[in-house]
Amino acid sequence: MTTFSRDVDLLKWEPVLFRDLAFPSQMLCQGIDGVTSGTRFTSGSGAFMERGVKAGQVIYLYNSAIDSCYEIVAVVSATELTVSVVRGNAEQEPIAVPGGSNLQYRISTFDPQAEEAGEEMLRYFGIDIGSSEEQIRSEMILDGGVLRQASVFAILSAVYASQAGGAEDELGYWEKSRRYQKLYQASRAGARITLDTDGNLLVNEVRGGGSLRLLRF
Repeated sequence: MTTFSRDVDLLKWEPVLFRDLAFPSQMLCQGIDGVTSGTRFTSGSGAFMERGVKAGQVIYLYNSAIDSCYEIVAVVSATELTVSVVRGNAEQEPIAVPGGSNLQYRISTFDPQAEEAGEEMLRYFGIDIGSSEEQIRSEMILDGGVLRQASVFAILSAVYASQAGGAEDELGYWEKSRRYQKLYQASRAGARITLDTDGNLLVNEVRGGGSLRLLRF
């Protein structure tokens, strides 16, 4: 799977995305027995590992006192997660979330959209992810982090477009989708990626998003 961003990266731009636009078909798990204490979240009915929950995803918690989304920092066991208020970067220590019990919770993901965005960007930069051994593969990108923001914008554009109500879009999702599409195009065009084409972990090639590659046949 080729992705350049995580669910928590989307949360930094749209704090209520996982509350308001979680897709039922991309729901990993949910329950009503959640308990938080500091950065610890537990649920006896969780089955987090079995359901594919992983670090970088987002959990939505709600009861009479809590109604917010938080970052999943680590999957400790089938019934326990380390969670945090959204951090500036992954190097920061987890930040405690509000304490509570009998919490309803939901963990959904936009990983399918992230993969589509990743594949599209590889094609944009002329990177063939086919079977030919002579082609540059996605793992040869040495600095995939430079594509994180472009990936976020592409995903948000796609998500809001899928929920827009056409000309009568009272929630403004279509306008949001158009705005994020413009941001995506600008971010992608301004990106420069470095490639290791021979597996020696050194930069062999630099490609810019704003340049065209000519192929001779």
